[in-house]
Amino acid sequence: MTEKKDEVAGLVLAAGGGRRLGGRPKALLPHRGRPLVEHAVGVLRAGGCARVHVVLGARADDVRERASLAGCVLVDNPGWEEGMGSSLRAGLDSLAGSGARAALVSLVDQPGIGREAVARVLAAYASPMTLAAAAYDGERGHPVLFGADHWAGIAATAVGDRGARAYLKAHDDVITLVECGDVARAYDIDTEADLVHLE
Repeated sequence: MTEKKDEVAGLVLAAGGGRRLGGRPKALLPHRGRPLVEHAVGVLRAGGCARVHVVLGARADDVRERASLAGCVLVDNPGWEEGMGSSLRAGLDSLAGSGARAALVSLVDQPGIGREAVARVLAAYASPMTLAAAAYDGERGHPVLFGADHWAGIAATAVGDRGARAYLKAHDDVITLVECGDVARAYDIDTEADLVHLE
């Protein structure tokens, strides 16, 4: 299993500007005394991702300065305002030529998803053809694992805030759903009201 795990890179999408949070970048929201992006990276590592790429956008320089992201590959997405799709494309581009055979993608604003869910989805990796996703009561969510054979197709359809949604819908019959509802909560930090989930 160790060899397989080494083939999967973690990918944190952390570029958003927090428009509905008064323009506070989600990567910098405080959680347990540190920026939220640090928590997201730690979860991927604890779940078994030895290498992690982080896509930055809004106030990227501040994130670099304030968050401890040693050992991560930091990817700038100058088009972050276009939405999540551009960040997903930038992240997958950064993995090209890295030796990674799959990407395990998580969102910075989902702190209720911990290492157990990451480990379960990671365990579903079998080959560069793998498509797998966490499920919550049967509904597909994050994290999502994209085998490298799918990266070009995902990048071609990742536009706006849709990310990989269109591609996953078109390939629904080959996605391995990994139930994680018993170990994770898939809420997003999108609005002021959601900040109650942060500690």
